[in-house]
Amino acid sequence: MSSSFAYLLRTPSPIGRLELTSDGTAVTSLSIERAGHLPLEDHPERSTPVLDDAAAQLEEYFSGSRRAFDVPVRLQGTPFRQAVWERLASLEFGTFVSYGELGASLGHAGYGRAIGGAVGANPVPIIVGCHRVLSSSGRVTGYSGGDGIPTKIWLLEHEGILLAA
Repeated sequence: MSSSFAYLLRTPSPIGRLELTSDGTAVTSLSIERAGHLPLEDHPERSTPVLDDAAAQLEEYFSGSRRAFDVPVRLQGTPFRQAVWERLASLEFGTFVSYGELGASLGHAGYGRAIGGAVGANPVPIIVGCHRVLSSSGRVTGYSGGDGIPTKIWLLEHEGILLAA
């Protein structure tokens, strides 16, 4: 994996350490710590201005002073996944969509499993808000980042989408 990124930065957050990668012009991945580990923890950090900017914007997001990100991201995937991620990127802070609505908005009604797979494969969570997708009943059904559902619930509550019970 070392050839797929040129720059690497780790930054603390309320949901665990975040690990960001970049090709020098855009953010190419964001990983959330899981069970105390990050995927590239054996690699040394080497930052670049786009990663410094992303880390600053993430800190503002977590502090509640930022509701939208404006760092460039480069999302590598199939045309189907790219379309799903583009739609996710358009979801605003504090809003959500169901997997079915997401599929229908892309002309793929009934593709729930494929939509879920694309959402779960989002390489830049938080910045591209895949946590804003819920089941059609409004339930939190899964999250591939960090510690899974607890991480997604934290993000949803942070944005006022789910209120703590």
